[in-house]
Amino acid sequence: MDESKGFSGKAGGQRTPVEATDDAFWDQFWADTATSVQDVFALVPAAEIRAVREESPSNLATLCYKAVEKLVQGAESGCHSEKEKQIVLNCSRLLTRVLPYIFEDPDWRGFFWSTVPGAGRGGQGEDDDENARPLAESLLLAIADLLFCPDFTVQSHRRSTVDSAEDVHSLDSCEYIWEAGVGFAHSPQPNYIHDMNRMELLKLLLTCFSEAMYLPPAPESGSTNPWVQFFCSTENRHALPLFTSLLNTVCAYDPVGYGIPYNHLLFSDYREPLVEEAAQVLIVTLDHDSASSASPTVDGTTTGTAMDDADPPGPENLFVNYLSRIHREEDFQFILKGIARLLSNPLLQTYLPNSTKKIQFHQELLVLFWKLCDFNKKFLFFVLKSSDVLDILVPILFFLNDARADQSRVGLMHIGVFILLLLSGERNFGVRLNKPYSVRVPMDIPVFTGTHADLLIVVFHKIITSGHQRLQPLFDCLLTIVVNVSPYLKSLSMVTANKLLHLLEAFSTAWFLFSAAQNHHLVFFLLEVFNNIIQYQFDGNSNLVYAIIRKRSVFHQLANLPTDPPAIHKALQRRRRTPEPLSRTGSQEGTSMEGSRPAAPAEPGTLKTSLVATPGIDKLTEKSQVSEDGTLRSLEPEPQQSSEDGSPAKGEPSQAWREQRRPSSSSASGQWSPTPEWVLSWKSKLPLQTIMRLLQVLVPQVEKICIDKGLTDESEILRFLQHGTLVGLLPVPHPILIRKYQANSGTAMWFRTYMWGVIYLRWAPGVGWCPPENLSSRSQQGPPLWAPPPLVDFMLRQSTKAALPA
Repeated sequence: MDESKGFSGKAGGQRTPVEATDDAFWDQFWADTATSVQDVFALVPAAEIRAVREESPSNLATLCYKAVEKLVQGAESGCHSEKEKQIVLNCSRLLTRVLPYIFEDPDWRGFFWSTVPGAGRGGQGEDDDENARPLAESLLLAIADLLFCPDFTVQSHRRSTVDSAEDVHSLDSCEYIWEAGVGFAHSPQPNYIHDMNRMELLKLLLTCFSEAMYLPPAPESGSTNPWVQFFCSTENRHALPLFTSLLNTVCAYDPVGYGIPYNHLLFSDYREPLVEEAAQVLIVTLDHDSASSASPTVDGTTTGTAMDDADPPGPENLFVNYLSRIHREEDFQFILKGIARLLSNPLLQTYLPNSTKKIQFHQELLVLFWKLCDFNKKFLFFVLKSSDVLDILVPILFFLNDARADQSRVGLMHIGVFILLLLSGERNFGVRLNKPYSVRVPMDIPVFTGTHADLLIVVFHKIITSGHQRLQPLFDCLLTIVVNVSPYLKSLSMVTANKLLHLLEAFSTAWFLFSAAQNHHLVFFLLEVFNNIIQYQFDGNSNLVYAIIRKRSVFHQLANLPTDPPAIHKALQRRRRTPEPLSRTGSQEGTSMEGSRPAAPAEPGTLKTSLVATPGIDKLTEKSQVSEDGTLRSLEPEPQQSSEDGSPAKGEPSQAWREQRRPSSSSASGQWSPTPEWVLSWKSKLPLQTIMRLLQVLVPQVEKICIDKGLTDESEILRFLQHGTLVGLLPVPHPILIRKYQANSGTAMWFRTYMWGVIYLRWAPGVGWCPPENLSSRSQQGPPLWAPPPLVDFMLRQSTKAALPA
């Protein structure tokens, strides 16, 4: 592109439309010498694109038509000459630059879905307008063809140069899958040029899909993205090989390579940007609301194929369909090992600082893992049938702990917790947590000797006690995960036992219980954890039993919680004097939590995430009861019944957590305030019977031993408790209740906003959709000079007040 002519030349400067037949003019945009992405951004400034859009709309329309036409021609011819390849690359970069400015204007949003005369669906040269293909479809099909273009994006299979060129129309793209893995055994020779060309086309593809970012977030609009819907339909004959290529490229990538120290500083890794883009395209194409349609299922298996032959009921999205049908164990192993290797990469420690390459796209990997588990239940069961699931768990806990005090990474906290909630709904996850934790990951947590269950609870305690306040909506989820796994935890360490009792001590103080309508749910969760372990795993959990005995006053205070108005008022007055939510006088850990620190503000100039609100835990999960044979039976939520006095009727204590708050008095300002009736409505359902019976039996025995033997060493008491039994002394064991994640439109909307926020921020610092000059000149204190698209702006508002609602 000649800078003297540039985008501000004839097209931008004159209001008179330029004829589409003026090839001499239009060719200047793509037919000249190699034009880098940086050149395109420098020569086609944002202001000029908008000026042309407003002053010469027909010129902008013709530019898009002609650029798409060149891509279609390149796909038809097979890009055999270097000139054709260069034209295709230049057109890809130009469209990547221009498309966002088409999407941001509501008047232009239907432009690419208008028809192009002569571009028929049934064949070449059809001029019937009824058969004309929309410009968007022509563009997407050309990109798909170009992604499997021999000698351009894939290695040619020609025996020699004298052979005739491969016909792109008869080419079987399944033979040109980019990487070995699922459904493909051959590993093509790495080719830097091919990878770079793939990246250009994937960047354009992602830009096409990004129209979703420029629309206001509206849950009622559903998840249908017309670009994704068409690209993943049967109209795209390359859907299967492209899905497989993207998945295999991501899962086969090894950033460490041969492990040579500092190799990433000596050699540029051109593969990582391709892998990152492949992961982003993959998760966008898999954006499907499984709650709004039949969830993909797998019926039967076959041998010799990567996917089930029988088409399962499911969405028209072929990418989701293919993902749901993968079933071979070797494919599951390849996927799981690949994702675990990449998620663990940032955790690697070496004696030489910064000697190992660290990837940056772990958030995309977490979304991909979520999609795999959500859409393919066979993969979920495969993950949970061995200890390999711990290779996913440990990195997630590392990310959660690392991000807990950074307000700009609240989205990462949510995705990690959602994955653990999904896994915790399966019995095998709880069982796997009993494996000893021996590999020490660099985390600022208390030292302990124990299992992966200890690691999980210690990290959760750290999040609750030293994370920022915007994480409070996640407390229900964190404790639900602990409740789900608690019936299977065979032996908790003393450190972990003390952490659980510390949480109960914090959450059961009167001022905390009375300060919000939902806070008492946290106490119900913790009591359910203790009850599950006492009833089902008493043997081996002497540490927890001892901690309960030591902190027995907490349970007695809870049972005797005052309900009279003066006591409620006094507790709330104390709350005003105690701003730290988990800092309490009289706690064994003092007024400041171990490891606690204020929420770290995001660095100046960075965008603070503000995602759509996540549904409450009662909407996120459905209750299932574990039968005697180990199977799960779904429990239908019972309608809320009221007694004559208007308070909720008494029910099972374990179900009280699901109750919505009782209507309490409201002040003139509309602020909620607790009433004695409200406190009594849930206090009467506190499941304290099992713990009180345990204390009634064991406390006198422990006190007698201490007096008789003059014991001061807790190890002797622990030995006594280890050999003790409560058989026949406790109430009848309650059924094990598991709260399984259930798909819903609320979480689907959350994932969509989170996914596009991650992608947008990953592209913003480079040469993606935001002009580099605007980024570099951005004020460090004020808002950025470029305006984010509406959906991204909704997610990335800079105000710290834009927090998730409680």
